[in-house]
Amino acid sequence: MEASAKSKDGALIPSKEQVYLEGPKSRGYELHFAWRVFWQFIKGFRNLHFAGPCVTVFGSARFKQDHIYYEKAREFGKRIAQLGLTTMTGGGPGIMEAANRGAFENNGRSIGCNIQLPFEQHANPYVQKSITFEHFFVRKVLLVKYSYAFVIMPGGFGTMDEFFEILTLIQTKSVTNFPIVVFGKEYHQPLLENIEWMAEQGTISKEDMNLVLFTDNIEEAMDHIRTYISTNYKIKTSYRHWWLFEKS
Repeated sequence: MEASAKSKDGALIPSKEQVYLEGPKSRGYELHFAWRVFWQFIKGFRNLHFAGPCVTVFGSARFKQDHIYYEKAREFGKRIAQLGLTTMTGGGPGIMEAANRGAFENNGRSIGCNIQLPFEQHANPYVQKSITFEHFFVRKVLLVKYSYAFVIMPGGFGTMDEFFEILTLIQTKSVTNFPIVVFGKEYHQPLLENIEWMAEQGTISKEDMNLVLFTDNIEEAMDHIRTYISTNYKIKTSYRHWWLFEKS
């Protein structure tokens, strides 16, 4: 959410997100908002239509290059490239940069779906294609739409939001049962215990525990993804149609 700005007289001007959450507006305002959202989706569809099968890597923007999780995310990008898949991230620094970097340095495809923030989040230098979105919910749809697997690295509120949304979509069979890898057992131990507690209390099914692989082993994670893809998909030649003036 954007921070409120100040007018010349010092009064707070609510951000567009805060205005959006205030409730009903004029018909014209609502139509304009709907059009802006629609155009963001079209922009995303145009830019990502030929992105190829992707693996999306989620994680904190705050880890620096010398952090162990940065190095692990970089290795994930490398392994995804070796599988012949595209590495997709939120396009920013930290884990996102590391995964994009691993793909970029190993001749893989690297894509970032960035977000407008009050503190400028610029695209990291390792994305070959970067799309910036105005709203988080549009960005999340695009991060999920083109991916065949998801890697959840240590992160904060945003990473947990993305993890649970994907998990909910798979649990409710709203999307295909794509593999979800949660990397970093020590970091995610409280999360795992909480999910186990949910199963014990009956708020989720015990079978739902099988939707996620918790691991510290990159090889195990990539084998999990590789097995799913090789079992459920095969390479198929198709014709490309540039109906929205997309570039290959």
